[in-house]
Amino acid sequence: MKRLNQDAVIAIVLLLASGILFWSTFSIRTADYGVLAPSAWPRVIIIALGILSAIYLVQSIQDGSGEFYEGTADRAPGIKGWLVYWKNPIICFVLFFAFLLTLPVFGSLIGGVLFVFLLMSFLGGFAPRDMLVHAALALATVGGMWAIFTYGLGVLLPPGMIFSPFS
Repeated sequence: MKRLNQDAVIAIVLLLASGILFWSTFSIRTADYGVLAPSAWPRVIIIALGILSAIYLVQSIQDGSGEFYEGTADRAPGIKGWLVYWKNPIICFVLFFAFLLTLPVFGSLIGGVLFVFLLMSFLGGFAPRDMLVHAALALATVGGMWAIFTYGLGVLLPPGMIFSPFS
């Protein structure tokens, strides 16, 4: 009998978490106003997470390696080796915390565009052509989501001190 690989275990944990989260949506209080129940969007997101987790489980079982990841054999020893090995996640977290700290100043639109642009540039390279692509993608994705939430859904996103469209 084959052992479950690490991906299968993670997929099972994600499926369990999705089930627990979906069950907890039944305790969300129903408001007397509005057309859509407050639990609708969390359920949609949790169902999508569950479907993706199920696909992940099927793919991890079909992989058939049956081995757990053995660790960091290709990593250099010491703190420097650890920092080099985990450089990309560290950059992601540092940039995200910088985004959160500057949110009152830049707001969600400018801060989001800067965050996505810098993250893509750090992870994808600083070549001039790449930076143009990163800028275009950051403006299109963050600007599009900001417009959908602000104008389509009527959600008030943090405006910031530099750009405040509704004040």
